[in-house]
Amino acid sequence: MKKTLVIGASSKPGRVSREAVLKLREAGHEVIAIGAQEDKIGDISIQTGHPLNMDDLHTVTLYLNPNRQADYYDYIMALKPKRIIFNPGTENPVLERLARENNIETEQACTLVLLSLGAY
Repeated sequence: MKKTLVIGASSKPGRVSREAVLKLREAGHEVIAIGAQEDKIGDISIQTGHPLNMDDLHTVTLYLNPNRQADYYDYIMALKPKRIIFNPGTENPVLERLARENNIETEQACTLVLLSLGAY
């Protein structure tokens, strides 16, 4: 299972990030969620800021507009994930370049589709 950080998580029904958190958990992945405000998605707390203690982080999956991602560049690089998934609408050439320079795999994909195909 792949420990996953969801950045841009929202507890609002109908939000893709909410569905992704639930589907990741359902698939057995450990999920950490960061959003604009503290809340819960099922049994997962949405945290704010830049929480630490992310040993063995495998994937960061983004649900955050590229204009708002700059605040997370250093944070994500410091976490040293194995990959970053840029979900539709989050594509960011600057962050992709930073990731490659730090030997982090990038993928422009939909987390929900990857999960449904068994390709996560």
